[in-house]
Amino acid sequence: MTNQPLIECVPNFSEGRDLNIIRQITDAIAAVDGVTLLDVDPGKATNRTVVTFVGHPKAVIEGAFQGIKKASELIDMSQHKGEHPRMGATDVCPLIPIANITMEETVAYAKMLGERVGQELDFPIYLYEAAATTPERKNLATIRSGEYEALSEKLTKPEWKPDFGQAKFNIKSGATVIGARDFLIAYNVNINSKSVKLANAIAFDVREQGRIKREGDPVTGKIVKDKEGNSVRIPGTCKSVKAIGWYIEEYGLAQISMNLTNIEDTSLHKAFEECSISAHNRGMRVTGSELVGMVPIKVLLDAGKYFFAKQNRSTGVSREELIDMAIKSLGLNELSSFDPEKKIIEFAMKSHNAPLVKMNLREFANETASESPAPGGGSIAAYMGSLGASLGTMVANLSATKREWEANWPSFIKWAEQGQTLKDQLLDLVDEDTHAFNKVMDAFKLPKENPTEIETRKAAIEEANKYAMQVPFKTMEISFQTFPLIEEMIKNGNPNSITDVGVAALSARSAVYGAYLNVKINASGIKDKAFVEAYMSKADALLEKTLKKETELLALVSEKL
Repeated sequence: MTNQPLIECVPNFSEGRDLNIIRQITDAIAAVDGVTLLDVDPGKATNRTVVTFVGHPKAVIEGAFQGIKKASELIDMSQHKGEHPRMGATDVCPLIPIANITMEETVAYAKMLGERVGQELDFPIYLYEAAATTPERKNLATIRSGEYEALSEKLTKPEWKPDFGQAKFNIKSGATVIGARDFLIAYNVNINSKSVKLANAIAFDVREQGRIKREGDPVTGKIVKDKEGNSVRIPGTCKSVKAIGWYIEEYGLAQISMNLTNIEDTSLHKAFEECSISAHNRGMRVTGSELVGMVPIKVLLDAGKYFFAKQNRSTGVSREELIDMAIKSLGLNELSSFDPEKKIIEFAMKSHNAPLVKMNLREFANETASESPAPGGGSIAAYMGSLGASLGTMVANLSATKREWEANWPSFIKWAEQGQTLKDQLLDLVDEDTHAFNKVMDAFKLPKENPTEIETRKAAIEEANKYAMQVPFKTMEISFQTFPLIEEMIKNGNPNSITDVGVAALSARSAVYGAYLNVKINASGIKDKAFVEAYMSKADALLEKTLKKETELLALVSEKL
């Protein structure tokens, strides 16, 4: 559902040459409902494959378990050779929080996965990074020291007792390291120079480690030492950033190649701006940049907001506008075309399950009017809610740009940003409501030839009906949340737009009422009466508050007309 937690998993399997084995492992992962397989990257020299997939945490740890299980069946570590350090058939399996989930919650899922693998697959499991049980085990390289070949002896030492599983050597599968870590962004900034020396100078300016301090000449001067005889360093401007300069012959330019290991410490746009400042100070300029791999949408939304604000423009615009601003301002199209649908994790996940919101207005109306029962009232209710939020947001943005209202600019921008968030959540629910309907239909199609199948089918129908009730209830909740925005714009927004926010109030009311009808009809098929009563009680109260609020707001509109 909207705002569900999302995590990424990047397991590294010790097989990069046999495509049949790799395919069986990735098929096992992709077969798990709720998992989206994003990338499979095999390496022949390393004899290692890096797989990337995302989804709801429960689906992801199930997908990870199935991949680890299949790898343990197909990969024999006693025969493995490769250039990359490794200690198991599944060498390392990090979980990475992407959206609507904390690192602490992600750690809990990592431990859940580690415990299950240790119990069911019977080989040693170590936890690392944020999930590490001791400071010594935080670093992957420390845990993996000696690699597979040293594992047998290592397991005899008390200090290397695994976190899960028995302390015995599994000759075929080795050991696996599971953990939780921050999202890492591989990011390259382009400069108008071919000089690796100058690119390195910029890298030293921005990276957290900085550069060694010298007397006089920064390159040839005598190294400054502290009292203990250690080299003194001048820290760089970007925390949690590793960087180096290099020359890319293919493009004929030098780059500052960076790893941003914590985007809360240093954002993408901060790294770009610091490189730009350093380049300017050294007589160069940044010409563009490139992202290696995929990123969470927040990274580009934050960059878009930064550059809009820098131009003294409203940041309460659509996410498409924010992303376009980020692409243009960061020069992400300089070396190759930047496709948000392929480079943004959330977009890649929705590319196959959000067909309705990708339609134009005529296509959507035609699809609704067709013989198919979906999209139906639930999807239309969500869309009406999104239109209400859009109208409220439009008035907030118009008010922010009204002459002589500059003092109220921050307040209107804040309202506009809230409206954009609500609009996007409701647009997501347009497709989600149709997905919920299809889930019910799929449950009814399950076989019922024997008692086991009958019970499985009943359980699936019950679960699908509950989901189909929860989705329109979510539409009710989010549509109701648009009323504070609408009310503020009626009372204090641009008076020339008073009818626009009046229509917004009508849209929000219709969205809540329409979704309520869907909650009610979907409740009829649910056997769990306590579940139904709990949701209907909340739905009834929300509808009552909505009708009251609509009356109040339309009265205010009438007064101003």
